[in-house]
Order: sequence, then C-alpha cells, then structure tokens
Amino acid sequence: MDLFLFFFSPQVLLLACAEDLECVPGFQQKVFYIEKPFEFTEDQLVLNLKFDDCKGNNKLNFEVSNPDFAVELDGNLVALKNVSEVGKALFVHARSEHAEDMAEIFILEASEKRGALKEILKIEGNLGIPRQKRAILAAPILIPENQRPPFPRSVGKVIRSEGTEGVKFRLSGKGVDQDPRGIFRINEMNGDVSVTRSLDREAIANYELEVEVVDTNGKTIDGPVRLEIAVIDQNDNRPMFKEGPYVGHVMEGSATGTTVMRMAAFDADDASTENAQLRYNILRQTPTKPSPNMFYIDPEKGDIVTVVSPALLDRETMESPKYELVVEAKDMGGMDVGLTGTATATILIDDKNDHAPEFTKKEFQATVKEGVTGVIVNLTVGDRDDPATGAWRAVYSIINGNPGQSFEIHTNPQTNEGMLSVVKPLDYEISAFHTLLIKVENEDPLIPDIAYGPSSTATVQITVEDVNEGPVFHPNPMAVTKQENIPVGSVVLTLNATDPDTLQHQTIRYSVYKDPAGWLEINPTNGTVGTTAVLDRESPFVHNNIYTALFLAIDSGNPPATGTGTLHITLEDVNDNVPSLYPTLAKVCDDAKDLRVVVLGASDKDLHPNTDPFKFELSKQSGPEKLWRINRLNNTHAQVILLQNLKKANYNIPISVTDSGKPPLTNTTELRLQVCTCKKSKMDCSATDALHISLTLILLSLLSLFCKE
Repeated sequence: MDLFLFFFSPQVLLLACAEDLECVPGFQQKVFYIEKPFEFTEDQLVLNLKFDDCKGNNKLNFEVSNPDFAVELDGNLVALKNVSEVGKALFVHARSEHAEDMAEIFILEASEKRGALKEILKIEGNLGIPRQKRAILAAPILIPENQRPPFPRSVGKVIRSEGTEGVKFRLSGKGVDQDPRGIFRINEMNGDVSVTRSLDREAIANYELEVEVVDTNGKTIDGPVRLEIAVIDQNDNRPMFKEGPYVGHVMEGSATGTTVMRMAAFDADDASTENAQLRYNILRQTPTKPSPNMFYIDPEKGDIVTVVSPALLDRETMESPKYELVVEAKDMGGMDVGLTGTATATILIDDKNDHAPEFTKKEFQATVKEGVTGVIVNLTVGDRDDPATGAWRAVYSIINGNPGQSFEIHTNPQTNEGMLSVVKPLDYEISAFHTLLIKVENEDPLIPDIAYGPSSTATVQITVEDVNEGPVFHPNPMAVTKQENIPVGSVVLTLNATDPDTLQHQTIRYSVYKDPAGWLEINPTNGTVGTTAVLDRESPFVHNNIYTALFLAIDSGNPPATGTGTLHITLEDVNDNVPSLYPTLAKVCDDAKDLRVVVLGASDKDLHPNTDPFKFELSKQSGPEKLWRINRLNNTHAQVILLQNLKKANYNIPISVTDSGKPPLTNTTELRLQVCTCKKSKMDCSATDALHISLTLILLSLLSLFCKE
C-alpha cells in the first residue's frame, strides 16, 4: 500500500496508511501529534479517531485519560469544557466486544511540532518513507501492556512495496530470537507482526527489532530495516510509600500554614503519563480533637501543613500530643479510576516553655536540729509543660536569707521537687530561726510573652532545735614540745575546753581517752596533763618525734555530751642510747692474700648530734705480736685488717664504739672472726670451734699467772 500524509486541521497532524487489503482490529491510527492551542474550548472537535474491531464494533466504548475530554460514538474527540492545561499527552482506550486498543495524542508547543514529525516519520531512519530502492515499509508499532488473551494478537504489519510473491519476511532481535525469546513473530508470507503474550512496560518499555526480506533459499533481498515496538503504559502499579516510618514534629502554637513534613510516594508506571501522576489526600486523623482537620496535605507535593490557629495547637489542652494521619496517594492525577496506596504519618506536637513553674504554696516550714546536715524539706512545684523537656524541669535558687551559705537546694530529677539541705551545721546559740526566699525557674527559657510571676517564689521558715553539744577544745589539736626522759610527774600542759551551750550553765570534767604508751594523766577538774612514766623518743609509739594522745571533755548535761581533743607532744632527743656495731661475725681464709677482713658499721637510735661521727677502737692485744688493727673509713664505718695470716681457729675481737653526744656513750662489742680452710673456692670452717682461741681467756690466764707471782 502507499503512504500518505493528511492534515485535518492547522492543529492536527497525523500519519495514516491507505486502506489495507485485510482488516486489522484496533485504532487505524494509534499516534497523533497536535499543536497546543491557547485553550481548548467547550465542544471543540480535537480530532477524529477511527476504531474498527473488524466485526461491527458491537458494544464499543471509549475512555479518555483526562475527564475534561470525551470520545463520541462516531470517534470525535471533543472538549467538555474550556481547558487551558491538559499536560503533554492524552490517552484514549477503546474496547468493544471483540477487540481493544490504545491511542496516544501528544500535545506539542509550536516549536516542538517539527521535531515531533521528524521523530514519528523517522525521515532519517527506516520507518517506511520510501527512499530510492527501499522496498520495506516498517512503521513503529505501539502495544498497550497487560493485554488480555487470546494470543497471538496482531499488532502491526510490515509492507513490501514490490510485492511478496516468492519471498519471505524474517524478524530478529531481542524479543524474537534473543532473550526474552518468542514474544514477537512475523507472518513470513504477508508481513503481519503479532505478539504472543501480554507485555509489561515496567520490565521492558521498548523493543528494537530488525526485519528483512529473503528469497526461498534464505538469501537477503531487502533490508534489514529497523522495526521499533513501544509498550504503552497502563495504570497497573499502585503508588507505594517506601520511606517510612513517617514521623514529623511541629512546635505547639505554630502559625497556621507551618510545614510539618513531606510524604512522597513512588509509582512504577510511566512518569510522563498520568498513570504516575500522584495526588495526595488525608483520609483520616486520630484523634479528631480539638479539630477533625488539624492538618492539610498539598495534593501535588505531599507537604503536610497545619491549618488550625496557633491557639488550637496547644499541647497542654490537647487530648493527646500525638496525631496519626492516614495519607492516601492516588495516581491518574487523582481521578476516580486511579489506583491508591496509603501510609500513616505520625505527627508529634512538641512542647515549648509557655508555662512558668509555680510553687504549690507560698510558705514552707522546716525544723532541724543544730549541728545536723542533710535534706530538711522538699519544695513542690507544678508545671503544665512536657515532663520530658527542659520546659518542665525545675531549677531552684536561694535568693535571700543565706549569707553564710549554710543552705543549698537541688532538684530531684524524678519528682522535680526542690530538696533544701543544710550543708553547714547550724548553731542554736547563734540563731534559732532562719527565713529563706526561694525562686524556681525552668532549664529552658520562657517564650517571650510569658514571664515568671509571684507564684514562682516561696518562703521557707526554718526552726533550729537546741541540742546538748559536746565541749570544744581550744585549740584542737594542741601541741607542746618536751625533752625526753623528763622526770615522772612533770607537767606537760593544761587543756582548755569550753561548752558551746552558753545558755546552759554546765560543768566540764576531763579524762584520758587514748594514751598508747601509758605515759600521761590528767586532772579531771582543771585539765592539767602530767607524766606517769619516762617519755622515750625512741619508743615505737612515737612517730616522727611526736607522741599523740586523745583526751575527753564531758559536760554535765542529761545525757552528757562529750568533746574530744588531740594532744601532740614533740619530744626532743637526749643522748640516752649507746651506739651498736654490725656485723658481729666475719670469715677469712687461712691463706688469704687480702687481709682486709670486714667493714664494720655503727648506728645509734638517738638524733644528731648524739650519733656520728663514731670513734672505733680495739681493746689491748695480748702477746708479743699484734694480730690485727682497725682503720676508720668515715663517720659511721671502719675496717678490720689482719696483720698476718692466722691458723684455722675462732677469734673474738673486742671493739669499742663511742658516739658524739655530750657526754658521749661507749659500747664494746666482740667481733667473732672465723679463720677457715679454703680449697678450690670452697671455705671449710667446720673445725674452727675445736681450735677456739678466745683473746679474752688468754688475757684472763695471763692475769692469773701474774697474780700468783
């Protein structure tokens, strides 16, 4: 057949084919391009659609995607009213007893018309405008998705201008002999293209096939020519809310029109059609008070905004500060035929500090015993704001009556009460009554038009109860310095304690509480402390030259009260300890070449200057020859040196050590020297006891001989 261009009006341009030899069910023309007018007027004829099911069009009806247009029984598409905005396309669905089909009308600006014509006709492509020597005409095929059986269903036709006798049509590409295979096929003899099953545009929206003409031997005669098949979207996907949960917040008292949140749904249908054009609506609000329409949703954007006055958006007067909205998204631009999806939006009314805290009463009473610390009273307040926020949490302060900082107030985090405490013990004798002025505020500042009033302050009257207090030592602790070894019965000092209960005339008696060494006594009436034993600075009860004892002062109250005083006695040192020598045992080999036997050290329990430097001396040696000598090394050490090798034996060497005290004290200590046999780095001292020679015994024997003479 031949291909022609028809212009039905200045606004309408369509592509049509001459009458085929056989009937193809459906719209005879499926795609139209029209130039957008300034306005479609009521009853205006837009274009004429021709639908033929090849069996008489029994029970034929049309449905237009835009409700402002309709198709009459004769196929005329007309506007039902004056319309200025219709979008970029209209879709007309036709259905009869034996066939159904879809037609598309694209609405173009004047500048777009030329390009659209070129696209449809594919002047530079393979859409059937015959070039020289081109015999295959393959116009684009548009197929609605989700068609119902029966299949296969004829969807278009490829034409060879030179006839089909002795040749065959061959179709190839994705959807034919490539995955997904077998969707399309072509009648080899007449070029009729058919689809074998229902299509899903959301899976594959376009197919690009190739058609060619071959002879009986399979040799290509014409082609290949591209055949484009586009799947027309149908509204087969519901809108879906994928980004939940949806939670929004709005401050109480917000102005009307305040944006709370945005709800956005997704539709898998073609975004360029009304199948995916969504409109939003609030189906239900819970709770419905103070207004059943607290919020509004922008039908196109999905923005939820407040629509009530700020006075109604008062969290403290609401049945609940949480609202739940069931939001519906409907495609097809919100038309009744559109598919819907729903989601729940939760909106929380956030609190702001629009209520000042108020004390439950203007004056509180408290009683506390003198000398006691801790919480004495809990101050209660009321606040209508949200307990979970700083607009409710209270902050207390003492603004008057606390010059000595004896009181502090803190907030109980569970109850929000003010816990008033005594932090410095009170004295009944100084003041029996205290009056405090307390202020309460919130952690968060109040909003500008709200202020703290008289109810945000309260008075606390505190009564101090008298208690029999124990006597107090002055000073405490007490310190005195004494020389150790003072005579027993010496006076150390006199303690002084007074009774703070000045309004009660009581007497005080003294007693020893702790005297670790048992050195002291006290006069119970006047508090004079004396010694009952010698004070020894070197005693284990003395630490860093200080001896510590505790004394009690007891008043005559009923019951009596007690005070404790501490006495530190610093003991001055006297030279009352002789120095000691170490070590007292030394060993040496009988054939030793190094005759330096041992280094001796001296120590003294006394303090300097009653200690070193020490004087080391040997007692007089017997016999014609001297066997050893002692050399002073420093203030505290000396060295014993043998003057010759000695036989294996034990020797006792008397050594005297004298300190530097005034008067000096001397101590004589015997150094036991063992002369041993040494072989192969082993020292054998086992037989020295049998050969024991005591220098002391020798001296005594010689002395006895001289006495007999």
